[in-house]
Amino acid sequence: MSASITTAYLARYRSLTASAGSADLLPLTGAQRRFLLARRLDPQGRPDVVPLFFAFPRGTVDPTRLRRAATRVAGRHPALHGTFASVRGTPVLRLGAPTAEVREVLVPPGGTAEDAIRRELLAWPADGPALRLLLARGAAEEELLAVALDHAACDEQSLGMVTADLARAYREDSFDDFDDADPRAAENAYREAVELQLAAEAAASSAGAHAHWAARLGSLTGAGTAQPVKAEAPDATGMLSERLPAAVRAARGAVFPALLDAVSAAARSLFGAHRALALGYPWGGRPPAAPQVLGCFLNTLVHPAVAGPTDLDELSSAWWEDLDHADTPFDEVVHAARSAGARWSGALDGLLTFEDLHRRPPLELGGTVGRETHLAGRPLAAPFAVSASHGDDLLVRLAWDRSRYTETAALAAFEHLLHTLQRHLGPAPQALRRQ
Repeated sequence: MSASITTAYLARYRSLTASAGSADLLPLTGAQRRFLLARRLDPQGRPDVVPLFFAFPRGTVDPTRLRRAATRVAGRHPALHGTFASVRGTPVLRLGAPTAEVREVLVPPGGTAEDAIRRELLAWPADGPALRLLLARGAAEEELLAVALDHAACDEQSLGMVTADLARAYREDSFDDFDDADPRAAENAYREAVELQLAAEAAASSAGAHAHWAARLGSLTGAGTAQPVKAEAPDATGMLSERLPAAVRAARGAVFPALLDAVSAAARSLFGAHRALALGYPWGGRPPAAPQVLGCFLNTLVHPAVAGPTDLDELSSAWWEDLDHADTPFDEVVHAARSAGARWSGALDGLLTFEDLHRRPPLELGGTVGRETHLAGRPLAAPFAVSASHGDDLLVRLAWDRSRYTETAALAAFEHLLHTLQRHLGPAPQALRRQ
């Protein structure tokens, strides 16, 4: 095989940083480079944003105190006080002063805090800080806080680090009390983690990995371009949600394979069973022995949605084999699939994200724990997306592009999803709750 994409990037980065005055330039992981490429290809140049939403009793949050806390958090993590840039054609993170945006969002008369926050996130400019906190106070008894991060600077593990640090900095609210990491040590730890991630990606771009993904995805066709439908809100997304019982004991290990099968059933309901569909899901963590720094250390893996009912044991076995090659960069996976004859552009037909809430502490401000909530209406990176959060229960949400699918089609897809989960994990509730 020729040099991998990761190896070529590292060669360019090392050539760039061999010159003087480049100590503030850090390399990017494969996921970070993909997010930046997607941003450049977006007609509006919008970055991919990861928001968490917390409702607090009205008057709980002190914006001034929150701003101090957010700035302290940004100062602890190089991924939050850098700027993503392209220097001589090479994507890098340029370190700078720690900044974070904390702003109160105006709620117009008759409007809601949810609508105000949603509008702000849709208009998120790419040239601001990676960490932004938006607070909206409507007519309700609660105020809504959005903790939003540029996805190029965070992953699931990072969300827990941010909420924990933010709660602590807000509680202590003192430059003397908050234990700051040494800036140079933090930068070195971050650089080490990214370089270990890049080494893992380079090693996973092997002939064996190429053969695995070629065999696994060689039949993909993708759904093609869906024709727009007449929709009530053509630029918005809809959302359906349901809370299921938490999986316990042995069933916990079956949750993610069951979700893969359930999302495949939803995809077949939306697209039909005559195509081999590509479902993407983020996966990954810090490489072994890497410092546990905040950043974006994930990859987008691809699962082929096949027609007909699936034996969960067989699906789980195939999934575990995929995880053996989880570090293979997405672009290398697409190349492998196309070399095996896949008529697939690399576009994803659906997305699945899964979060174990036991890994993320709640956000507590001023002695009050925020009630986490979810907002529909944000742009999707695929025609539909399923999000699952596993804590005291299993919260499953299906979001869909209203310009592509009617609510009737989305309801049918969600029913297929829930029925599949019922088959694998146990009974599902009867009613669907809409958002």
